[in-house]
Amino acid sequence: MDNTPGGPSRSKLCDRSNDLRRFEFDTSDQAGRHARLLRALATVVPVPYVRSVDGTTVVCQPVFGRDGAKVLTAETAATVLTACGRLLAKIHRVDASVALEGSGRTGVLVHGDFGPHRVRFAARALTISGVVGWEHAHVGNPVEDLAWCEWSLRSRHPDCFDALPHLYHGYGIEVPPWRPRQAAMLAKCRYMAKSAAQRKDGTASLWQRRTAITSAWRS
Repeated sequence: MDNTPGGPSRSKLCDRSNDLRRFEFDTSDQAGRHARLLRALATVVPVPYVRSVDGTTVVCQPVFGRDGAKVLTAETAATVLTACGRLLAKIHRVDASVALEGSGRTGVLVHGDFGPHRVRFAARALTISGVVGWEHAHVGNPVEDLAWCEWSLRSRHPDCFDALPHLYHGYGIEVPPWRPRQAAMLAKCRYMAKSAAQRKDGTASLWQRRTAITSAWRS
């Protein structure tokens, strides 16, 4: 995980209204890459609609709905996680060479920060209205997204952890062995700690603590 031309992009939400979101990227190449990614995904999964690209700025029409992290409870966990698994399977079937043109890598399209907090649900039903937060998208291994969704569940929704198998059931596989799942979680935590240290935003120590906690987990 890095910020090379074929890797994740950094962006900042610089403006928002009821109708539009304006994201500012470090370079025009990153902005163009992000817009191409969203446009390629739009035919497969619901994502923010790109209205325009101007230099380093991407203007999107947002996806509306309830934040999956707020929808997720012990009572809804099985349904929410099954839906997340099915959605992730669709994302991983997207042609990564088209969605991330010029990446020069082999593998599947990885969201990079997948979890209930990135999924939006319809206002009055547990059906998905969209998925957001594509700034970390890259070509990689499917276990990265599955494991990070599990990490989010363990860290932020421990009361829902018993429903974890529904994520993998929705995806269409048995729960993979623990070691590769934990390795993927640790890789993401370390990446976040390194990125935070470079940004000097004060969250590096938080991600260092999260890395230590994740390392101590025993399946």
